[in-house]
Parts: sequence; C-alpha cells; structure tokens
Amino acid sequence: MNIFFVSLGCDKNLVDSEVMLGLIREKGFHLTNEEQEADIIVVNTCCFINDAKEESINTILEMAEYKKNGKLKGLIVTGCLAQRYKNDIMKEIPEVDALLGTTSYDAISEVIDKVLEGEKAESFKDLNELSTVETHRVNTTGGYFSYLKIAEGCDKHCTYCIIPKIRGDYRSVPMEKLIKEAEFLAEGGVKELILVAQETTVYGVDLYCKKSLPELLHKLCNIEGIEWIRLQYCYPEEITDELIEVIKTEPKICHYLDIPIQHASDNILKRMGRRTNQKELRDLIAKLRKEIPDIALRTSLITGFPGETEEDHEILKTFVKEMKFERLGVFTYSKEEDTPAAKMKDQILKKVKVSRQKELMKLQQTIAFDHAKDMIGKELKVMIEGKLPDEGVYIGRTYMDAPNVDGYIFVHTSDELMSGEFAEVLVMEAKDYDLIGKAL
Repeated sequence: MNIFFVSLGCDKNLVDSEVMLGLIREKGFHLTNEEQEADIIVVNTCCFINDAKEESINTILEMAEYKKNGKLKGLIVTGCLAQRYKNDIMKEIPEVDALLGTTSYDAISEVIDKVLEGEKAESFKDLNELSTVETHRVNTTGGYFSYLKIAEGCDKHCTYCIIPKIRGDYRSVPMEKLIKEAEFLAEGGVKELILVAQETTVYGVDLYCKKSLPELLHKLCNIEGIEWIRLQYCYPEEITDELIEVIKTEPKICHYLDIPIQHASDNILKRMGRRTNQKELRDLIAKLRKEIPDIALRTSLITGFPGETEEDHEILKTFVKEMKFERLGVFTYSKEEDTPAAKMKDQILKKVKVSRQKELMKLQQTIAFDHAKDMIGKELKVMIEGKLPDEGVYIGRTYMDAPNVDGYIFVHTSDELMSGEFAEVLVMEAKDYDLIGKAL
C-alpha cells in the first residue's frame, strides 16, 4: 500500500509530518515519492496567512485529480487548514476522505485504515492536548540538520494571529522527551539541531514554573554528535540575561538569533498586541551585540497593518536602517478572519502594503550586501550541504545561515568533501546575499 505525503507551511508543521511518516512506516505502509503511484495521499496543511491558505487548497485540489487519473483510493487532509475549516473542506471538496486536526496527527494510521475500508473519517481532539507519540520520526531534511519542536501552541494572542485558535495554548514538551528525541536524531547523523516552537523563549514555564530554555540548551549541548544548535522564534521581551549567557558561553550554540519583532512603531506594536516597544527593542539589540559581538540577528516585519500611517512606516525604515539586521524578511499584513485586527478600521490598500514591503526589502538588500562584503577575509566554519557538479563547487552554510531561509557559501577546494561534514573556509568574495570561499 503506497502512501504519498505533502507537507506545507512552517518547520513546526514539518515535525508533525515527520512524526506521521514514522507512524505510517511503523504500521507497514510503503512511502512513495510518486503521487501517481499512491493509494493514499496525505496533505499536511497551513493557513497562517492567506497565501498559505491558497497554497493548501490548491494542493488539495491538485492531489484530488489523482482520483480521476490515478490509482488513488483516499485523500486525507491534516494540520491547520483541517483544524480551522473542517466543515468547509468536507462540503466544498468532496474528494477529501478524512480530516485530522492539529492535535490528532497520532491517529493517522487508524484513519488510513478507515479510508481503505471505504469510510469517511475524522479525528479532532482537545486543542490543548499534547501528543505523546513515542514513534521515531522520519527525518526528511537530508539527515544532517533537523528541527526539534520544543513546544506547541501560543499564549501571546497578537491581534493579527490565528495560531492560538488552531494550535491551542502554549504547552512545553517535557525535557526528558526532547533529550531522548535529540539523542535519536544525533545517532542518525544529525549534526545541527534547530529549536522551534511558536515561541521558544518561554519554554518550560507551564511545566517547571520558570523559563527553562537555558537548562534545556545545556543538556542538548552534552549530546555527542551534535555540533550546532540554532535558536528560532525568540520573542524579544522574553530573552533573559541567562539565555544570552548560555548562547555566549556554550560553544555548540550558533551565534544566531531569530527575533520576530514585526514592527518598530510603538503605535503599531500596541495595535498588534505586542508586548514590547521600540526603546526596549533597541536596548535588547544593543545588549546582544555587546555581549556577543559576532551574533547574526534575523527578524521578520509586517507592513500595512491596519492603521499604519506613513509616519509609522518611516519610523520602521529608520529602525531597520539603524539596527542593520544581518537577516530580515518582510511580509504584507494578511487580514485573517476571527482575529481582532481583521475588525479594525483603517485597513490598508494592498498596493500600499506591497509598496512599503518593497521599500523595506530594498533598504535591507543594501544592508545585507554590505554585511556580506564585511565577511571577506574571515575564516568561517561551514556545514557542507552538497556539490554543484557542473561548476565543481561545494555549497554550504555558515553559523549565520538557517536552512531554507538564509544564504549560502560556495566553497572551492580540490579535496573531496562529504555532505554533512564541516570545513574551515576562508571567505574570498561576496556575491549579493551569498559568500564565495576556499576550504583551508
């Protein structure tokens, strides 16, 4: 019985997909990379913003075509879109045979069995349940890096965000389970762990009555085989001196921090329901750069939030120009139903949102290119990810580059390098966002 799997959306969703793949494989089903060969297709969906919603719906419709033109017996939809729009999906897309909510992915094998028996099926559990699946995940990222999801859900309730309604309240994964999972990943050859959650910085508050990310990091650093640990989704107001000290002193932790700030105008930050202001952001960034001088900071911004004036936009531009983030992404505001921001007055025209986004990205391009040039002459540790055979050059990442979101370094050498190994590289050139170097 062949199962084809599509995973959409964020890296946290990918972890759920990998768990489901583990359960499917454990049940004895065969995983296929060819959708036309599939007896069952599973689409793990995202609906965080409108673009993600559209991609999920289009993918479901595309896979549904194999019921007409292939051997497909069942189409299963899981994840955020299934959780948020379960009634609409079954009504509007009759080709869908089963739905699983965000806390029900552990039921995938049972649901597949029901679909194969010709039944329609669904599984939706308490939104605040935390899965206790012990099955080993199938690592789909190539084997050398892997995401470690340390918590589920969110308690922040930013006014633009639907996540708490489809993922539930913040629930930390017990530390012993995370250590066990990380040890298994390391035994399988994983050398870089990327810690993810809707917010990583408040890890442990619900379980241990204190922020326990520093303690978790110390324990993960003790695992043999792990060489890099990378932190993502660190809310600025929750970054403590203790966490900064751990990043600074533990050699395995990359001097890289993903801090989603969303805006820099106090007016917009307040309307967004964010729990910080511009002065606090400036103070935090100054502290991080002082304590960890080579730190690479990544952030994300939203343009065109309801009520954003030209003055607010200029404040944000000035902030970006002065903070000089090494890595930055900009999204246009997506009006999501059932969120407070969707009901706000002064919604911004799409063309204005896009224009402001382009202005910020153009500004950031100059900053990023200058930063890349500053790397020339430096020696960097690089994880090799593959080779471009036509050009005879290896491709890799530095500590400043998270997979799939940041840049690359192209490495010239006469030596044979293996994917997943580390090399010391002298940076020779900068080409836009990427670096070019030679192995030492």
